[in-house]
Amino acid sequence: MDVEPAWEAAGWERLSPRVGRCRLPGWDCTAGLVVGEGAALMIDAGSGLAEGAVLRTRAREIVGGGRRVTHLALTHPHFDHVLGAAAFAGVEVYGAVGIDTVFARGAEELRADAVRHGVAPEAAAEAADLLVHPRHLVSGEWTLDLGGGVQVLLANVGPGHSGHDLVVLVPGGEEGPEIVFCGDLVEESGEPQAGADAVPARWPAALDRLLELGGQDARYVPGHGAVVDAAFVRAQRATLAARFGVS
Repeated sequence: MDVEPAWEAAGWERLSPRVGRCRLPGWDCTAGLVVGEGAALMIDAGSGLAEGAVLRTRAREIVGGGRRVTHLALTHPHFDHVLGAAAFAGVEVYGAVGIDTVFARGAEELRADAVRHGVAPEAAAEAADLLVHPRHLVSGEWTLDLGGGVQVLLANVGPGHSGHDLVVLVPGGEEGPEIVFCGDLVEESGEPQAGADAVPARWPAALDRLLELGGQDARYVPGHGAVVDAAFVRAQRATLAARFGVS
């Protein structure tokens, strides 16, 4: 497999030879892709089946050789990150432990939240009906081997932005620095959003763990917005600690 595929031509922002991301329309939500020799990991799935299908098609252009996405990591259980998961039939799905309970009890709330934010009611209902429950639940850390020397670390660092926050670390090396997909623990294009399922008292600690994993030189990919550095994450951590009155 070509380790430097034409990411931009397929609608992706290339972050390293085997790692890219795209910013989806509407909510500027990030989806990521890590390509190994025999497998490929998608990070988040978009806000509905149509968006998920677009991601799947774009990923195939990158993976090449008739291959497809084989793994899907869901960073947290919010509609704009998970309702497209059913478009990835047959993949191994990962999430933070407890996300399955949220999905089992809260599919209707996901549908309603999507509609409140402008998703067509019919599309939201279909995606909620087909909601994919992760088969693999991460309670600490989980390493995925995608082949060709490409490994990624899934780490349950929450709660924070939600009750079940998962981050994805792609180790660095000769191809570049570490890349950390943060989910909505970090947001660049607006203020971090704290909904009813946020755990503000634990959010700064989740960012401390994220920074510990990535380190000073990593590239941090927010759930919304442009790629940032460790200084940005530390500044957002300080802002959140002050906002919620925690250390």
